[in-house]
Amino acid sequence: MSRNILLINPWIHDFSAYDFWLKPLGLLYLGSLLRQNGHTVRFIDCLDPYHPAMRKSNCGQPQRHSCGNGKFFRQIIAKPDELKMFPRNYCRYGILPEIFTNDLKQNQDADIVLITSMMTYWYPGVFEVIKIIREVLPSVPIVLGGKYATLCFDHAQKNSGADYVIAGAGEKPVLQLLLDLFGEEIFFVPDPDNLDSCPYPAFDLINNAEQLSITTSLGCPYRCSYCSSYIFNNKFLRRNPLKVADEIEHWQNILNIKNFSFYDDALLVDPEKMIIPLLREIQKRNLSCNFHCPNGLHLREINAELSELMFSSGFKTIYFGFETSDFNRQLQTGGKVKNKELQNAVRHLKSAGYKTNEIGIYLLCGLPGQNSSEVKKSIAFVRECGARPVLAEYSPIPGTDLWPEAVAASPFDITEEPLYHNNSLLCCRNDDFKYADYTELKMSLKSQGDEPLPL
Repeated sequence: MSRNILLINPWIHDFSAYDFWLKPLGLLYLGSLLRQNGHTVRFIDCLDPYHPAMRKSNCGQPQRHSCGNGKFFRQIIAKPDELKMFPRNYCRYGILPEIFTNDLKQNQDADIVLITSMMTYWYPGVFEVIKIIREVLPSVPIVLGGKYATLCFDHAQKNSGADYVIAGAGEKPVLQLLLDLFGEEIFFVPDPDNLDSCPYPAFDLINNAEQLSITTSLGCPYRCSYCSSYIFNNKFLRRNPLKVADEIEHWQNILNIKNFSFYDDALLVDPEKMIIPLLREIQKRNLSCNFHCPNGLHLREINAELSELMFSSGFKTIYFGFETSDFNRQLQTGGKVKNKELQNAVRHLKSAGYKTNEIGIYLLCGLPGQNSSEVKKSIAFVRECGARPVLAEYSPIPGTDLWPEAVAASPFDITEEPLYHNNSLLCCRNDDFKYADYTELKMSLKSQGDEPLPL
């Protein structure tokens, strides 16, 4: 017999949060896999900006944009004790707890609950969800997976209240758990080395989908010291670009989606193997799309052909990972890009039609041992190249190559308390890069129009 499986995307608890085309992609992939194995799947999205019950609340409708990004619902809540020293409001982003509770009551027949997790320091939202599930569905097993569960597995096992915590890919462990708990036979398991063997994500479960995230690959051929990509995927795997075009066309036909986001770690790497044939195929099929890439794209691959193809194919939101103009730190963090490559890339992008404020360049700040002078020089260099500098506050990630340096540099106990990973804290700042220096840089960027507030 099939099981009733409830998927939950939890709240975000943080000082700030904005929907840059977020979707719980892993959870929705898992949902489609469970359907393939004969189960009934339902979904509660605590971040849903269009939840019908929220219209009757006093929260007001968050500002949203037709391209699929925008604000979440927000309620100011008490700060955790560990963060009380930080002078900003702490918020729950998403629907009201009473509305979530009511949604759970509509799922009394659930056999098991699967919860995802994102940033390590967003775990309080996960814990609040689990606490309410325990009250409403006391006998239903709770399974926790996702990024926090993977990177902070011991913390999650000890503190989350979940019955089962899964680190890494959840497909096989969840199917095995259904077999162990309920004797449910496993009919279908995708080939882990063939991404096109996976069914499309269960995007039909999303309420009022404005945009969808498309995966073309998993992993990354680079190993930057600050990045966790290799922890989640130790191999770089790619789909067939024609299959990706098939999926884009499918969602346009089924859900009338025009806006798509890419969160791949290496979308532009070896462009002749993925992005060029993909965009050529989209043009061949006359698919009208807007593409958004809030994740840092690789600059090294940008040339005249690719720039023109991206512009003509509808790449509207582009950010690139540059991190720093300091040569030594470029080498220390992985050597994926050099200053000359940024200059060349911006020149090609502008020739293709992109304007300065449309070319976002991420610069890491708050790295262990980094000083404010390095960040200022990087900002100046990006401006000289004719692009828009965007500060990306460093958040230490357990298991990365830079983690030991972060532990040594931070005055906070980041090994035991994931709340201290919060990028708002700049937890590895030092006497040569104080929080006041960071605030000054942010204000300078905003005043000059380089780094506007989110739309």
